[in-house]
Amino acid sequence: MFRPIALALAFCLATGPAAQAADKLTVLLEWFVNPDHAPLVVAKERGLFEKAGLDVELLPPADPSLVPRAVASGQVEIGIHYQPNLYLDHAAGVKLVRFGTLVETPLNSVTVLADGPIKALEDLDGRKVGFSVAGFEQVMLGSMLENAGLRMDNIELINVNFALTPALISGQVDATVGGFRNFEHTQMMLEGHQALSFYPEENGVPVYDELIYITRPELLEDNRLKRFLAAVEQGAIFLTNHPEEAWEMFIKAYPNLDDALNRQAWKDTLPRFAKRPAALDHERYARFGAFLKDNELIETVPPVEEIAVELR
Repeated sequence: MFRPIALALAFCLATGPAAQAADKLTVLLEWFVNPDHAPLVVAKERGLFEKAGLDVELLPPADPSLVPRAVASGQVEIGIHYQPNLYLDHAAGVKLVRFGTLVETPLNSVTVLADGPIKALEDLDGRKVGFSVAGFEQVMLGSMLENAGLRMDNIELINVNFALTPALISGQVDATVGGFRNFEHTQMMLEGHQALSFYPEENGVPVYDELIYITRPELLEDNRLKRFLAAVEQGAIFLTNHPEEAWEMFIKAYPNLDDALNRQAWKDTLPRFAKRPAALDHERYARFGAFLKDNELIETVPPVEEIAVELR
């Protein structure tokens, strides 16, 4: 009797939870893979998602503007998004909820040439400022100017599309708004120019999360999301403790990113990753929503629980 029982037990163990197929999750990124996504990549490369019973695909978008609607419509389970845009999507009727944080500080900045005539925000009076995306960036700039005693009609706004750094270096504009401080500084340095940036959170704009994890409300009870955040948290802690080892994992997975720009961006972004991605600062979200309403980007401030949750 022993042999059949032993064989049956072995079969049960082999077909138990450890052998079950992993639960699939697709994460639609806000842009192509880059160091901003380090906790996700580390979690995947270290097998942390796999240990959590997840099969996670990191998917760059064909069109970054479609990310929120792809998540809301159920085409993917998770998206990487920007906290400022979350309020605008909500106001437009796109049903999304933030359930975690990736980058917990602003990356946006107003940037000038360090050796140029602009040493403070008030020096922008009468100057040309290049931007890429209308909306929040202009409101952010307006608040920063107001904090320095200026108004938007003190400057000339020029749409340079996404050529922020070339426009600044060439002299087409005197400053730019919308460049990420963890990339544009290094990009300019590699082209032989030093950058000087002014940060919104130090100049009249409430602090906010730059990058967040979003899903649709119907998925908030899905246990996959909690397991996903737990693995991402482990990834963030690992890369904080072992940045060089984590970098080697990153470039092994994406060898085309092994260059000076991404290596420096990796170092510059490390302090900004959320070490507790599931945690939610209600006051921060309420404050930022009020800021957007005061600046007429949204008509009403949504209750925090409508747009952001802390999974229990």
